[in-house]
Amino acid sequence: MANSTHIVGDAAIERAAHEEDVLVGHEIVRHKLSSRVIHWLVALAFVVSLLTGFPIWTPIFGWMAALFGGLSVCRWLHAWAGVVFFVFSLVMFVAWIGDMRFEKGEGKWFGPKMIQYFRYQNDDPDVGKYNGGQKIYFFLVAILALLLFASGFVLWFPAYFSLELRQWSVVVHDATFILFVASIVVHIYLGTAAEPGTFKSMTRGTVSKPWARLHHPRWYREVTGDRDRPN
Repeated sequence: MANSTHIVGDAAIERAAHEEDVLVGHEIVRHKLSSRVIHWLVALAFVVSLLTGFPIWTPIFGWMAALFGGLSVCRWLHAWAGVVFFVFSLVMFVAWIGDMRFEKGEGKWFGPKMIQYFRYQNDDPDVGKYNGGQKIYFFLVAILALLLFASGFVLWFPAYFSLELRQWSVVVHDATFILFVASIVVHIYLGTAAEPGTFKSMTRGTVSKPWARLHHPRWYREVTGDRDRPN
């Protein structure tokens, strides 16, 4: 029995290399390999940008500069990591935009549904592969990435821009960075402790059938062909 489960698991991982939204045994492929690679490249670039940006942002984190060889290295590395982050964020946006279009009724996620979700009270049987909150976060990330890149570009080449624009860019860059960090903390929480089983969708690419049926019931029905709605 254990060997059979192992074989099915291997088959699911193999399918996840090139496909998604397919049922393999008791698992559903949610993210194919290319999607996961893009996600982790965005995450890695953001972490490098974050860690090199802290000692530039305030002397309180000046000790972190030594981790990268000094403040001058941090300034150089932070700028290029920011470019890489923006480029991969753009690639991710193009790759996932097809699944992120808002559907009828998802506008409620801008208010009551979002509150219900964080209270674990949302049991909408028509949630597809991504719920409204996830779609909002997707577009939020895209907007924040654009703001970070645009403001960072001004700060990288200050001689080409007015003093007023440079001052506004500092404000925008700092405010966007703080908002981004806060959103990432929530994102990590929801992808781990809040919804066990979610994290492996971004590591091995699959989720269990019970997980899909609980969190994304319409997507579960579309993939499995099971038309019985959750009670």
